[in-house]
Amino acid sequence: MSTDSGTRELVAQALQETRYAPPRQAERTVEDWASRLAAQSAEQARIDRELLRRAEELLGVLWTRGHWRPADLARLTRRQLRPAHVSLAVDLIAAEARRYSPAALDRRWTEQLQELDAARPGWADDTDWLDHASARLRLDRFSALIHLLELLRLWGTAPALTPVGPPPGSAATLTEPVAGEPKQLARIRALLAKAEATTYAEEAEAFTAKAQELMARHSIDEALLAARSGDRTLPGAVRIGIDNPYESAKALLLDAVASANRTQSVWDKQNGFCTVVGFDADLDAVELLFTSLLVQGVTAMNSGKVQQGGRSKAFRQSFLVAYASRIRERLSRATAHAQHEATTEPGVPDLLPVLAARKEAVESHTSTLFPTLRKGRAIRVSDLDGWTQGQAAADRARLHGHEPALEG
Repeated sequence: MSTDSGTRELVAQALQETRYAPPRQAERTVEDWASRLAAQSAEQARIDRELLRRAEELLGVLWTRGHWRPADLARLTRRQLRPAHVSLAVDLIAAEARRYSPAALDRRWTEQLQELDAARPGWADDTDWLDHASARLRLDRFSALIHLLELLRLWGTAPALTPVGPPPGSAATLTEPVAGEPKQLARIRALLAKAEATTYAEEAEAFTAKAQELMARHSIDEALLAARSGDRTLPGAVRIGIDNPYESAKALLLDAVASANRTQSVWDKQNGFCTVVGFDADLDAVELLFTSLLVQGVTAMNSGKVQQGGRSKAFRQSFLVAYASRIRERLSRATAHAQHEATTEPGVPDLLPVLAARKEAVESHTSTLFPTLRKGRAIRVSDLDGWTQGQAAADRARLHGHEPALEG
């Protein structure tokens, strides 16, 4: 038996036994195999290269058969393990990404790699990759191997997800890359950043108001353009992370944003994300607005004024549920307002059939992706003060600059 084949068999056995070890024996099994691998000092370079190769193969399976995406896998690792595991995960995702040319990657896939800082690995030689990671994380070799085996055990037992886009190298139509961000989205992002940064409620209201108006009009313009050109592009989908605490209230807020922007949101509580289904421009708008409104809501909940009256879990849950509920009302009005203004412009065709067709397409695609979908239960709230202050916070984030603040 050659040295290389012996190394491959050793690593394969390590990954097999650590992946399928019963939960009560998993920690001991991982430690035993980390010790055995660390003891093979003469074969360190071969072992590390083989571990990297097997990790890349596993990622390829997760992308193509499990329908995971880089951000999803990083989120799973963050939820289940520790920061050092997340750092290793990014290293492995970056290494696997070398297999593909930029043209083989969907736009959102490329964006996720960039956001994770996983566009390229940080080492020069694959035989040194684990030493490089160990030094960065300040781990000895035994500890680094424990972290790696724990990570690959988690990934190896990850469930298959509903597909939301083509994997790398797929023959499917990719979301086309753009040279820089579209001007409209850049303007919306800038307005929302200002709304989050200002300490003055009136300024935040004006910035958020203008951003929502631009989003609604951008969606209408995209729908009209597609109708005129005969574009038959189907709706797509994205996953948006929903983190603890108060994840049910956050999922409710995302559903409010999604509904107002002509998309549908499906919450996967177990895996910590919502899948939002819709047309590409609307999906971009949902991601931007949800992130901003969540920041504004959490900031308001943690403000000194609110903290004086409510630090309990019941208060905070009630606050965020009320915030989401009132935001839903106001976003729906904002969308209707933008649609009404668009229909009164000269030369604009009847919008209703265009928007109805897109709505039907989104609903049909959602049913295709989630054939057994059922509505969730209502979220129970138990703190009146939290509910009242949550509604007030949503009112302060009003979406029409000319509209007076709502009472109560």
